[in-house]
Amino acid sequence: MQGERIGDERLGAGGAGRVTGETRLFTRIAAAAGSPLGVLLLVPGIVLAIGAWLTVLGHHSLEESSLALGLAQLRARNGIVARQIGLALGQSDALLDRLRSLARVHTPDAPLSAVAFPLRDMLQGRAGVAYVSISFPDGTFQGAYVHDDGSIRFQDSRVMPDGTHIHRYGTDDRHGLLELGEERSSYDPRQRGFYALATTSRGAAWTAPYLFFKTHYTGVTRTEAVRAPDGSVSAVLTVDFDVNELSRYLERIPLAGSRVLLYADDGTLLADPADTDRIRVLPAAADRTLQIRDLKDPVLDAFFAAQKSHDLAALVAGGRRFMTNVASVGDPSLGWHVASFVPEDILLEPARAYQRRARSVGLLSVLVAVGIAYLFSRHIVRMRRENAEARAAATRAAAEAKELGSYRLSTRLGAGGMGEVWRAEHRLLARQAAIKLIRSDGDTGAEAHERFRREAQTLASLRSRNTIELFDYGITDDGTFFYVMELLDGMDLETLVVRHGPQSPARVCSLLMQACSSLAEAHASGLVHRDIKPANLYVCRQADEVDVLKVLDFGLVRSLADAPSSGRSLEELARELESGAVPLAKLTAAGAVMGTPDYMAPEQILGQDTDARADIYALGCVAYFALTGMLPFHGRDAMAIMMAHLTEEAPPLASRCERSLPARLVEIVASCMAKEASRRPPSASVLRRDLALVEFDRDAAWTEEDAADWWDANVPRMVSSAPSAGPLSPRSHVA
Repeated sequence: MQGERIGDERLGAGGAGRVTGETRLFTRIAAAAGSPLGVLLLVPGIVLAIGAWLTVLGHHSLEESSLALGLAQLRARNGIVARQIGLALGQSDALLDRLRSLARVHTPDAPLSAVAFPLRDMLQGRAGVAYVSISFPDGTFQGAYVHDDGSIRFQDSRVMPDGTHIHRYGTDDRHGLLELGEERSSYDPRQRGFYALATTSRGAAWTAPYLFFKTHYTGVTRTEAVRAPDGSVSAVLTVDFDVNELSRYLERIPLAGSRVLLYADDGTLLADPADTDRIRVLPAAADRTLQIRDLKDPVLDAFFAAQKSHDLAALVAGGRRFMTNVASVGDPSLGWHVASFVPEDILLEPARAYQRRARSVGLLSVLVAVGIAYLFSRHIVRMRRENAEARAAATRAAAEAKELGSYRLSTRLGAGGMGEVWRAEHRLLARQAAIKLIRSDGDTGAEAHERFRREAQTLASLRSRNTIELFDYGITDDGTFFYVMELLDGMDLETLVVRHGPQSPARVCSLLMQACSSLAEAHASGLVHRDIKPANLYVCRQADEVDVLKVLDFGLVRSLADAPSSGRSLEELARELESGAVPLAKLTAAGAVMGTPDYMAPEQILGQDTDARADIYALGCVAYFALTGMLPFHGRDAMAIMMAHLTEEAPPLASRCERSLPARLVEIVASCMAKEASRRPPSASVLRRDLALVEFDRDAAWTEEDAADWWDANVPRMVSSAPSAGPLSPRSHVA
């Protein structure tokens, strides 16, 4: 219905001057663009601009797709590496199961040869596993480990009064174990961290990372205690992992220009293949593992800072942006992660090389297009010259078409299914007005003309300040009906509620009383409006007054003397509808009833006698909408909504209204929406009197100052809209 509203957003001091200035500027620009020289420059210029824009857009899209592809590759590579390291670490549980079986049948006084070869079998083919061992409560330690040359060797340590005796062995296919030497030290497995962790943990546990002094890389141990039936510790098992070996996985899936590292949550650097040589010459700290910050690498420092702030997307270091991805490794209790990052410029280099090649081709294509556009524009200029007289004639015809009696049409404010609304100006009085036109369209047009004529005559007979004022009325030579109305500055009640939400009870009460003033005069003249709804109640500013309400759209008005009678009561018709004896579609056949379903009184739906109380019912629905911002009844279509008006009660106002409502106002709205007309206020005058007696607290009152402040804050004086001036849209009414 926005196209059917009348308003004046340009009225007021200085308004005309501003419009004229804007119009002149636009006219000069249009004239320059439409001149022969303007066409010759504008058309090729547009082609050139579009070509440049498409080139930039294509380059941007190419860069985005290249970055997206690079990130996908980075994510896939990271996931594979993290899974492989996780699978390698996952071997520890299977190895602990086998060590547990050995420890239950092996004793500390038994020779190493009893378990040496099972231990060797555990190490063979196990990526990253550096040591497997069994420690006993008496200090005996037996295990197998991977030597620097890749061979598997064995260690048998026993705590003696003069120190720990350590025997190391190799293997020989014919003789079995071969002793390689003996040494003494203070080593006691019971004093090691893994032993204490195993005896105090329930089940297997991971040690904190520790430093391998020869390589400066870190290691980690999976340990578990074996307990006797009485709960005492009979052995402690360990599976040691050399992270340096695990880091080989980081180099197996290369991505050009990328960097990958393995690190722990606390910043411990577990592996960094890019810095292997530098890590080897770093001085080892005796009391802690290697940290990321120890490398003093600006890229790694920026990465770790971004990782802590969870903002890896903004990784910038050394003036370069990096794309990053982080994947967790294995057991979450480890807190290990694989991180990969690659400079964006490396990922974008292939795309930019393509862009450089495409730019030359694109420039040539744009130049060819500009040349073609130039030739085309020359053709347009020639055609324009040939048709200059025809255009001038068309302009004169259009100017003549905009003359309507004493009024000159200036701006079309809206259009509907059957007509238009224009802003116009009296040629002699220079008075602004709104002119509504309605077109002839067969039989439907004849019916519309009759409603139009009746609306004009009705409006002309009404004098209430709350009824839209009619200035003139007539018919053009081509059969188009028109009438001239006052031009309003404001918005209809529907727009007011949609834009600014449910209104305060005091303001709604004030607006309803003004609507009652208009309807009271119409009802006293024996007229029923029959289409009261928020879109037909226009809240406007007049001179220095605000919140002035105007009732619009008297196109469906009917004389009380012409009202039909069905001869059946509302209860009888409702029962027939529910039983299906009388379909609702039959009662609402064309010509039987007209109005807007959301606000239609039951007797109007059923085609019964309609009097002032039908408008009062609609006004109650309007009050419900203005107070809650919601319609009282909902349905999938117009028929379902009308059935709800006949058979259902609207949800209580208090359940839908956020503000506190005076009890008397709630009673008045409920009485207006009563199904039986006899239970409603008998007239608009009585309803206005009842509304005037509703009392509001000081804080809830709506004063003239409140209204003025609201309009100053929300509706600038030169902003307007066009209220409905009649049945222009086929969706406005149900026939």
